[in-house]
Amino acid sequence: METDATAGIVEQWRRERPDLDPAPMLVVGRLFRLTDAVDQLLRAPFAEAGLGNGDFDVLAALRRAGAPYALSAGELSRTVLVTTGAITKRVDRLAARGLVTRAVAEHDSRGRLITLTDEGVALVDELIAVHLENQRRLLAGLPETDRAHLAALLARLAATLPLTVP
Repeated sequence: METDATAGIVEQWRRERPDLDPAPMLVVGRLFRLTDAVDQLLRAPFAEAGLGNGDFDVLAALRRAGAPYALSAGELSRTVLVTTGAITKRVDRLAARGLVTRAVAEHDSRGRLITLTDEGVALVDELIAVHLENQRRLLAGLPETDRAHLAALLARLAATLPLTVP
């Protein structure tokens, strides 16, 4: 049975530093490698639509919010798990493309409400179908029971970690 690169690295550390237990790398190392690989495999439809890294996340967060598809920068930041500065840059790009608009928030004249345009809604609706199909394709090598088990394990792991925006 061929070992993956992470297993090979762990074996090397076991040989070189037998006093340490490199077993956590079997999970964390694989998570990093998979995250990078999956990101690359899922990015093409977004790039083809002219969206930069993270742009779809903003559009999708607005669409998931439901009509009227509007959130403040702070709400977007908490939903997308990036800083408000990163949200501002993404919204600038998306507004320049006519996919979102900014307006003064009714309840706070200092705040801005970011809203999907009709063009933005149409693009998200098109891309989410492609995105979900790509995700299904990437997971096709695992039986449904394994996918459900993996999802549950990842949820349990996530619950133990401080996953907040700086």
